[in-house]
Amino acid sequence: MFQKFSILDGRTRRRETTVSDPAQIPKAERLKKQSRFLRGTIPQELSQSSDHFGRDSTPILKFHGIYEQDDRDARKRSSGRDKSYSFMVRTKVPGGKITARQFLTELDLAERYGNGTLRVTTRQGFQLHGVLKGGLKPVLRSVNEALMTTLGACGDVERNVMSCPAPHHDDRVHDRMQATADAISRHLLPQSRAYYELWLNGEQVSKQPVGPDVEPLYGDTYLPRKFKTGIALPEDNCIDVYTQDIGLLAIVDRGELIGYNALVGGGMGTSPASKDTFPRLADPLAFVPYDEVLEVVTAIVKVQRDYGDRANRRRARLKYVVHDWGVPRFKSEVEQYLGRQELEPPYPVEAYGYQDHLGWHPQGDGKFYWGIYLENGRIKDTAEMRLKTGLRRILERFHMPARLTPQQSILLCDLESDWQDEILSLLQGHGIRTQAQISHARRYAMACPALPTCGLAITEAERVMPSVVDELEAEIAKLGLGAAKFTIRMTGCPNGCARPYTADIGLVGQTVGKYKIFMGGNLVGTRLGFTYKELVPLDEVVAELRPLLVYYKSDACRGESLGDFFDRKGLEDLLGFTASYRQRHRQSAETVGADPR
Repeated sequence: MFQKFSILDGRTRRRETTVSDPAQIPKAERLKKQSRFLRGTIPQELSQSSDHFGRDSTPILKFHGIYEQDDRDARKRSSGRDKSYSFMVRTKVPGGKITARQFLTELDLAERYGNGTLRVTTRQGFQLHGVLKGGLKPVLRSVNEALMTTLGACGDVERNVMSCPAPHHDDRVHDRMQATADAISRHLLPQSRAYYELWLNGEQVSKQPVGPDVEPLYGDTYLPRKFKTGIALPEDNCIDVYTQDIGLLAIVDRGELIGYNALVGGGMGTSPASKDTFPRLADPLAFVPYDEVLEVVTAIVKVQRDYGDRANRRRARLKYVVHDWGVPRFKSEVEQYLGRQELEPPYPVEAYGYQDHLGWHPQGDGKFYWGIYLENGRIKDTAEMRLKTGLRRILERFHMPARLTPQQSILLCDLESDWQDEILSLLQGHGIRTQAQISHARRYAMACPALPTCGLAITEAERVMPSVVDELEAEIAKLGLGAAKFTIRMTGCPNGCARPYTADIGLVGQTVGKYKIFMGGNLVGTRLGFTYKELVPLDEVVAELRPLLVYYKSDACRGESLGDFFDRKGLEDLLGFTASYRQRHRQSAETVGADPR
């Protein structure tokens, strides 16, 4: 018999599944339980000369913030005979808040141990790519010496906690949101000593808590699946609060953040082979006073720990518990874990605005911040734009703190007003574009890394997205739609890391070189899109979108966004217009061909 249970307030909650053969226990659950609190055979394998780890170690490495990857481009060059192993190392940055020293440390590590580039993630963290096995210990030690951590950046635990990154100091709201992100991140950090033993020689060089060699919250099998939390304002849902396992929507009364509407059950990933998997937006659960948020978040995590589906990893996220049970039953279970009679009903509030925070803005304390656009979060130098060098020079010159945004850009913070001209000169001198030099199509676009190293990628995303936007910009310019603000997001697989399902236009890798097109989401992130076309070749994506842009220009209501227009028209109407549009153009082309005069 395979049991999963937890201890809560002196009671044991049990869910038992009778298994005649222990081998039937899902491998992911067996590996976690046998890992000795995230050690497994990693200590022995670290001392071996192999360039990779064994199959049973790679899932455990993720808890430490490490993904083992295979460069498929390099494998092709070797005729597919040998895998080219390297590692992606992800650093957690709660709310995206980072010091100049920490930023420079990551840039240094990218040059010394990585592939020379640094990536800002869609969850406000950092990723180093191309790290070799021998570089893992020095990289993780350096990250921790800079008072950051990679622990829990991946794996079946709470991931990086997101929060609106804007450093507004003329109210307590943004500071309180950041404090909430920090508190949740600390509280839900794994407690095992394994991380410090493996990578830091047993030393605790970061200010993270290290408890006994047990997991009082997670237990020895941790959570059934990854868990994501984000904090937003109704007027600024820059973190896509409805896509989180737990979304916290700030409730402000007379300038004071009094608490949050807790939202539960969001998530983007889906498995096409499993028809009972799907992207989902979170539902309002309850209003939670500010000083009770950690208690309620912990109770929700415990419900997921004890009732998430450990038999089917594809349906192991919290969203399926909420979907299968419904909000009333889920709420009742949370209340039992809290030991109270009833949670307060949520305020009648939902997100209605979105900001990417690019450009020059006052902080409210006499200083300013400057949001700088990074295409798909990648910090690198090219012949046209020496982004990495330029950012390094600015950080070394002014030593300002920064924030990482959910759109994969950065905010340079605590700037004096008389620094503006010098910073602008440094940006221009390195070919770094300001927000005024970027089209809306590019500004609101996002793509995941995908090929060549992501093991889940079916096809390209980050490497082809710039050319897709180039082509789209040309069509938009022809139609005079440059002022339209809309999101276009691309992922190399259905997992949805760049949150394509809430975008005005989502492009999701379906098979090699082909994408499923979703449309009808919105910039504010309050609506899922619908499937418009499947198996669209990359070089036909913009051609598929052009008739719809023509339709939008001719038939949109005043002030109507692209996603709202698609949603209002619906699939059948859009397909009908596209068919009619193409028929007219075919007839026109045939007429021109028959009689060139």
